Amino acid sequence: MLYIGCHLSYSKGYEAMGRQALDIDANTFAFFTRNPRGGAAKTIDEADAAALRGILTDNSFGKLVAHAPYTMNACAADENIRRFAREAMTDDLIRMESTPHNYYNFHPGSHVKQGVDVGIKLITEQLNECLKAEQTTTVLLETMAGKGSEMGRSFEEIRAIIDGVELENKLGVCLDTCHVWDGGYDIVNNLDGVLEEFDRIIGLDRLKAIHLNDSLNPLGSHKDRHAKIGEGQIGADALIRVINHPKLKNLPFILETPNDIEGYAREIKFLRENYSD
Repeated sequence: MLYIGCHLSYSKGYEAMGRQALDIDANTFAFFTRNPRGGAAKTIDEADAAALRGILTDNSFGKLVAHAPYTMNACAADENIRRFAREAMTDDLIRMESTPHNYYNFHPGSHVKQGVDVGIKLITEQLNECLKAEQTTTVLLETMAGKGSEMGRSFEEIRAIIDGVELENKLGVCLDTCHVWDGGYDIVNNLDGVLEEFDRIIGLDRLKAIHLNDSLNPLGSHKDRHAKIGEGQIGADALIRVINHPKLKNLPFILETPNDIEGYAREIKFLRENYSD
């Protein structure tokens, strides 16, 4: 089963996202838990959330991959920024229980010249504060391209964060194809080797979702500029191999390509046509 979708807007509520997903033949999707640039979250209407849960069950959706705001920086040098990150994650994980047993993805953050070791320490401190034994949501660390002082630029950094978290059973990883390519992992010519390295360092059992994106930049550029499927340096053939890889093919794939909803529908159609059950 190919679980494929894209980012949808939460502005009109939960049920509207589910119906829009069906309209574009998606059976998973991502959404921002609040404005991607931060701020207060919209109040949840329980009837609206229940309507989405019905859509997901009735149409055999895969796991949803909610996304934390981009402004969340767990390892910022500024304590006020770190406080917002803690408060937003705590609130978001409570909100995620309206759509239980799904995923909550976040960017590990940027250490802002404090150094990698400090970055790891601050991220793990936030996770240890925010994760609760009773939550049904799995929190996903996203692999990053490594621009500036970005954390999560290597599998080793992701592993080090996981190792510092007490409730590590609540943690997983979201692999972004653009980010790992820009980070220097050659998924075009050596996808098997990259996955073997991931398994050795982190463990493939931790890999819960894929952000499926092409990249405008060459391998190892550390720039993070997404491209539409087949219009970048990774290419359609390599991304088709990703969705068909036996170690990946049952994961949720989320498109974050520079598209409108019609463009996402076309990419979903193209990927379904090139998927082998």
